[in-house]
Amino acid sequence: MTLMSYPVGGLLRLQEELDRFFGKPPFDLGLAGPNVFPNLNVFTDQDGLVVQAEVPGIKPEELHVHVENGRLTISGERKAAHADTSFHRRERRYGRFSRTIQLPRDLDTEKVQADLRNGLLTIRFPKHAAAKPRQIEVKAA
Repeated sequence: MTLMSYPVGGLLRLQEELDRFFGKPPFDLGLAGPNVFPNLNVFTDQDGLVVQAEVPGIKPEELHVHVENGRLTISGERKAAHADTSFHRRERRYGRFSRTIQLPRDLDTEKVQADLRNGLLTIRFPKHAAAKPRQIEVKAA
């Protein structure tokens, strides 16, 4: 199969085939898909940036949330519940994981908050006060 025969949406399949051929590379192309964990939603609201990560079955003490040099890293380990079981079908992945994203510069990383509820990790980064929009009063001359 040649590179040109992959459809536009076939990049994940190409990445999987390259992973199998060369072994898992030491970097993540940042694509979402079945081999990327945890799945993330990143969006802004009126207060700042919100990162939500799906981490079902992982306890707060098993998660590591780290901010350094403008990057957020979420890491941990999902342990197999039935390690000695012979599976008929096994789709849930287990083992160590790590996901890193670049953060915008206008965030106050000193005031970050993280909350885990029902398998959804929510991390909130407020904007620096100088980066928040403010109303400017217009005076008549």
